[in-house]
Amino acid sequence: MRAALWFIALFGIAVAVALFAGNNQAVVTVFWPPHRVDVSFNLTVLLLVGLFMLLYLASRALSALFSLPVEARRWRAQQKERAMYGALMDALAHLMAGRFIRSAKSAQNALAQEKSLGVTTETTGQPTGHSDSLASQLRSLSHLLVAESAQALQNKALRNRHLALALQNSSARHAQEVREGVLFRAARWSLEDHDAGATLDWLGQLPQGASRRTLALRMKLRAARYGRQTLPALETARLLAKHRAFSPVAAHSILRGLALELLDDARDPVQLQQAWTLLDDSERAMPELCVHAAARLISLHGDAALARSWLVPVWERMLEPRSELGDNLRMKLITVLEAGMDTLDGEWLARIEAAQVSRPRDANLLYLAGMACLSRQLWGKARQLLSQAAPALQDRLLYRNAWRALAVLAEQRQDDAAATEAYKRAAQP
Repeated sequence: MRAALWFIALFGIAVAVALFAGNNQAVVTVFWPPHRVDVSFNLTVLLLVGLFMLLYLASRALSALFSLPVEARRWRAQQKERAMYGALMDALAHLMAGRFIRSAKSAQNALAQEKSLGVTTETTGQPTGHSDSLASQLRSLSHLLVAESAQALQNKALRNRHLALALQNSSARHAQEVREGVLFRAARWSLEDHDAGATLDWLGQLPQGASRRTLALRMKLRAARYGRQTLPALETARLLAKHRAFSPVAAHSILRGLALELLDDARDPVQLQQAWTLLDDSERAMPELCVHAAARLISLHGDAALARSWLVPVWERMLEPRSELGDNLRMKLITVLEAGMDTLDGEWLARIEAAQVSRPRDANLLYLAGMACLSRQLWGKARQLLSQAAPALQDRLLYRNAWRALAVLAEQRQDDAAATEAYKRAAQP
């Protein structure tokens, strides 16, 4: 389309020139005493156009001649700049290939090229397109590559020296992104050295927006776990789970593990209750945490009634028709309830009895009901329930406890044969 338009315009210009110059009888007379020269108007126009073109070409030729030194200096600067960027790319390629010594040499070569380029620019006073912002970013990246290679070679002195230079060259406002990258790398190096304090210090120097990125939160989580800072690690893991940095299964596992560590760090019932209140609702709804917290509170001689109140949701989930609680968690729940059997209130006794009546073939519920009756000195009913539960129990601990309880009941009845048989059953491997 453009070619067609140019073709039409060319024809239009030709027609206009033909109409203007074809029948033009004008004459230009030049008087140069004592001479007179008559020239047609068309020839005069052509001569003027030719003179203009000649002067224009002459001026361009002189300009090109006088700019040759400047162009030569610019060409040499461009060659140095290309060599500088080539050295930087070589350093990155060597680093990715695991050639750390070559990577460090290439990065130092890029720094030398950049330094000579800056000296050349200051000497000539001519711009080369290599702005100050690009220069500072290139220096920072080059120092960072040298530091990265030194970290891989465990040369911490060289790493720290170039790290400081990278931070110094990225301190300007236009190099903030490079500075964030340098701080991230410094934090990762400290994390590789298992220095949790230094990692958190580097991350603390990041801007507020950068400190909430997934990369920063991941490193903060690892640093907090290295430093045994369970509560900050748990808060960071919550943010990561909120940002979907983990799969749902992995997030659940990490949060559960950190919450268990937080509960295990408690040394008395007051600290344990405080740790429990620091958990959010979704964590307090995890059956593993409820059972573990209750067992921990009872082992610390805390309020057994409070511990059993934490177990109510787990107990209700266990009695559901299609309960997802594993056998180990069921056993632990029964063990925790058994540990606080001496202070069991009437409400929990009613729960246990109702569960056992609704599931008369469940050996675990028979055992729990039997131990509850035993704690209330209901010998006959306890003996009946434990006799039904003991042969069917799969857990070895509950199996031994049931037969020992039957042995004690037999001794109370002065039935030595039954007591001896019960003790033999309890002693079986």
